[in-house]
Amino acid sequence: MFLRACGLLTRWFPFGIVLGCVWAWFQPEAWTWFRPWIEVGLGVVMLGMGLTLRFEDFVSVGRQPLRVGLGVLAQFTIMPLVGWGIARVFGLEAGLAIGLILVACCPGGTASNVICYLAKANVPLSVLMTLSSTLLAIFATPWLTRWLAGAWLPVDAWALFRSMLVVVLLPLLSGVAVNSLLGRMKRPERVRVWIDGVGPLMSALVVILIVGCIVALKQAEIAKSVWVLFVSVFLLHGFGFGLGYVAGWLAGWPEPLRRTISIEVGMQNSGLGASLATTHFPHLGLAPVPAAISAVYHCLIGSVLAAWWRRSGEEKSISPSKNGI
Repeated sequence: MFLRACGLLTRWFPFGIVLGCVWAWFQPEAWTWFRPWIEVGLGVVMLGMGLTLRFEDFVSVGRQPLRVGLGVLAQFTIMPLVGWGIARVFGLEAGLAIGLILVACCPGGTASNVICYLAKANVPLSVLMTLSSTLLAIFATPWLTRWLAGAWLPVDAWALFRSMLVVVLLPLLSGVAVNSLLGRMKRPERVRVWIDGVGPLMSALVVILIVGCIVALKQAEIAKSVWVLFVSVFLLHGFGFGLGYVAGWLAGWPEPLRRTISIEVGMQNSGLGASLATTHFPHLGLAPVPAAISAVYHCLIGSVLAAWWRRSGEEKSISPSKNGI
């Protein structure tokens, strides 16, 4: 019963993000306490992701190289270039521009796996794409950010790279190692059931805390730039979902796989973007804000698309009986 409740709460994660941000906006003092724990929290999220994986999952990536490769390529071309283009077109000031480009250069978020499940997309492929983009992001995110955001401000790619090692790679591999060691235990299934049930919920709660904390801390800055901020982040994810779907269509993929790549490209690891921006650009007040708004937008857009795709799939499944076929 408890584990079933955990799974249900995890599926409601997109709405938790929205509610958390609203709460943080009206009662910021209830959220700002998490500021010193943002990096630690992100490490917990990555540890939770690793605990749901085994080394065998890395082997599975090699069995679908074209599909996974296309998804990762789309992730690190579509979103960074769209983020850079929006920053240029809107003439964003340095903090907003770097924050937007940074979150655009982040890998896919683990929430995409939940949205893929709700959208009746290919969940195993979604997990593999998230895993692959997260590993590649250790190198891609720092240097893509330096290349694209360098026109606004010098970016220390090596410092970003070191942060990626500490808050992404080490917790992720630690989680994978622990999960793999469970296979040597007697009756490991019971432990894995608890990890698979509680781990994603804990990760979701930590992401909500990170995003809510950023909203609470940057309330004044958000209010001053609300129009350009919300429009630019919305366009980033709107193009991400749309062009991701087009990429799957151009590749000749069936509908479930098109949905998968659309969701993987459109949904970013906003917690990572917020953590990196807070740590490396503290002098730019607005730098972490696009990541916080990004978490709200990609969850909302993904949830709406999932509901639409799920409903359209159900309508197709009952249409033969309606027509008497």
